[in-house]
Amino acid sequence: MNKQKLRIALFSGLYSPFLTGVSVAVHQRARWLLQQGHEVFLVHPQFNDQYPKKVGDRPMPGLEELKSYPNFSSFSFPTEPLIFYKSLPQPLSYRHWSDTELLVDFQPDIIVVEEAAQMRGLYSALIQGYGRPVGVEYARRTKTPIISVFHTDIVAYIKYYFGNVFFKLLSPLIPYLVEQISRTYDLNIFSSREQLAKYQKLGCQPSEYVPYQGIDCEKFHPRNICHNPIPNDDRPTILFVGRITAEKNVPQLLDVYPLIAAQIPNIHLVIVGSGPLDAEICKRAEKFGSGITIWGESHGTELLGWFARADVFVNPSVTENFCTTTNEALASGTPVVAALAPSTSEQVTPGHNGFLAEPNNPADFAQKVIDILSNPALKAAMAEQARPSILGYDWSACMEKFEVKLYELVQVSDTVETTSV
Repeated sequence: MNKQKLRIALFSGLYSPFLTGVSVAVHQRARWLLQQGHEVFLVHPQFNDQYPKKVGDRPMPGLEELKSYPNFSSFSFPTEPLIFYKSLPQPLSYRHWSDTELLVDFQPDIIVVEEAAQMRGLYSALIQGYGRPVGVEYARRTKTPIISVFHTDIVAYIKYYFGNVFFKLLSPLIPYLVEQISRTYDLNIFSSREQLAKYQKLGCQPSEYVPYQGIDCEKFHPRNICHNPIPNDDRPTILFVGRITAEKNVPQLLDVYPLIAAQIPNIHLVIVGSGPLDAEICKRAEKFGSGITIWGESHGTELLGWFARADVFVNPSVTENFCTTTNEALASGTPVVAALAPSTSEQVTPGHNGFLAEPNNPADFAQKVIDILSNPALKAAMAEQARPSILGYDWSACMEKFEVKLYELVQVSDTVETTSV
């Protein structure tokens, strides 16, 4: 028997051309759901002339690809630059647009809100943002199931952006904020068991682990070495790919590098990405000459080539929630050294496909990289084991589980509605 095709309203505070892991994931999720025949209404941030031109020029897959599906529709809500990160958007408040009116017109079977806390305004300490729970007014009125998808560790981000002093002052309120934001949804889902446990302790209910965060394992593959961006450079290369921001801990790589170089003199660190710390990273990297390459953003086959070319992928962030680039590196057959953080122990098995380093400990992080690069047999074994370790998180496998959860919630809603009639 054919499954019912769902009408899915998908709200996201981040989408192309704003480059984040959330943006990439939302696009992949919408495309997969469309391919299954579901009707998807994507509500996403508007790009306007308040943002740097280079943001709009990114060659990212986005609306044009999704518009090729007849079962797709979209709306771009008005935005302004995030107060602390001008290249990312924040929704204008509900005084400027209405999520409820959009949902009345679409009449979804289920509502999915990606990064609900960000859309509400937590990224800006409630200075900006929509100002109320997205989608909830309509969901309550019509008894439509609504879920929240957690991508990032919002609590850790607050600590990074506002500092320890402010965080200590705010910390007694954090469980209240988490509880208030999460309880408005029928379900809050997490792609990491560790992140789920952390937020459940903070009062996030109802909540559940659903491995929804996948990658395209056919796209990220060791064979992409054919796209090697530096084919005439045979130096051992360690690679970082991501946003150049405080919460990603990128400056720490500049502390790690000389410790590695002392043992492996020809080591090459490549930093791929962009962000508010670009100038600081470039300035600090100057003294290392050609030993560090600040590549900037990378897309398409070039990016695939970087993941396959690297000898070790490095991720010093302690705020990750099942980091996408870590999985992309593993799928490309590249061992990983990552800081021990929520979810990294679910991706990296020490001694098998990489190592986990003590958080914020450059000496330990450097030693883990040295241990791999100085032992060819270990490196070869880790490279061989990297890809199989992550194949269970291919997009199709993850999205099938996500789809099952959507059906469960719709079925429960239908049952409750029938019983109450």
